[in-house]
Amino acid sequence: MTDINPLLAVVAAFAVKGTPCQVQPLGNGLINDTFLVKTEENAQPDYVLQRINQHVFTDVALLQRNIEMVTQHLRHKYAARGVQDVGRRVLRFLYTRDGTTYHRDDDGNYWRMSVYIPRTQTLETVTPQSATSAGNAFGQFEADLVDLPAQPGETIPNFHNLCYRLQQLHEVVGSDPAGRVRDNADVRKMLDEIHSDSHDMTLAERMYAEGKLPKRICHCDTKVNNILFDEQGEVLCVVDLDTVMPSYIFSDYGDFLRSAVNTTAEDDGDMSHVGFRDDIFQAFTTGYLHSASSFLSPVEVEMLPYAVALFPYMQAVRFLWDHISGDHYWKCRYSDHNLDRARNQMQLYRIAKQKHDDMAAFIHKTLKQHTP
Repeated sequence: MTDINPLLAVVAAFAVKGTPCQVQPLGNGLINDTFLVKTEENAQPDYVLQRINQHVFTDVALLQRNIEMVTQHLRHKYAARGVQDVGRRVLRFLYTRDGTTYHRDDDGNYWRMSVYIPRTQTLETVTPQSATSAGNAFGQFEADLVDLPAQPGETIPNFHNLCYRLQQLHEVVGSDPAGRVRDNADVRKMLDEIHSDSHDMTLAERMYAEGKLPKRICHCDTKVNNILFDEQGEVLCVVDLDTVMPSYIFSDYGDFLRSAVNTTAEDDGDMSHVGFRDDIFQAFTTGYLHSASSFLSPVEVEMLPYAVALFPYMQAVRFLWDHISGDHYWKCRYSDHNLDRARNQMQLYRIAKQKHDDMAAFIHKTLKQHTP
């Protein structure tokens, strides 16, 4: 049971309207602790209070500066376009008495507050309909940030840098702290496959270094539950902006599809269950290209099928790294949990590679429909 008095003391650090009277847990987020702050007056808004996870986001000032920059830019864009009810379409964070959007309490915890957006819903299940909506929303999010006047910083450095993830794997294989390379032929076989494909899968990093591939401002955590829908099921706004930072557009396109197209959970140890949902791929791609085709370069479009294979490959690398490390990053229910996750993602990666030409053909056909 949370003692709400200390939380109300935290709330008092922010410039709220109305009289906060109740604090209760909100949602089931895995990173930050989130609470709903209710006010006594019906005419005043309620608020969302979050304790920022400093183990994940080590530079809180940079994190909040990114979010302020992005939300202010989106608010101006929407107003210029004549978008109605902008307050429900962009998150608004409160300032403290010191003029920042975060507060450090006496125990060293960092907090932030935003205005609660009522009469909304989030979705947990990806359907063709929600995939199309999500694709369009995340594509529009990127499109609206193409002309962001300043460059945000990296809130999680090297988050989607495959070269860095492969180096992490290489280092832990060398030390083998839990003996899981030495004692498991399946692990060694998977390592061989990862190594044999590593040159092809690090193509984005090489092209970026050569100046052939741009980085955009991306969301970098494109799950369907990071979108708020109104009561009629229409998209209101993109939320959970902690990972908004420069990246390849593959971070938004490929990572959504990594989790959405799999016909089973990512930790299902039965590889016969792993499949690829073409309907979800097509729905998300249709929505994404509808909004993102306005700014995508030809090379980015050409590499979209690569992105669909890239993210299960990268996730397999990360799961295998954690397994070999001794399971310190992701929670595990049994000793080979991370290994099953890695096997699962490698199987999805293999399927995605096989579908490259079919995906490219669908993308080409869909893009023609959005070209004047």
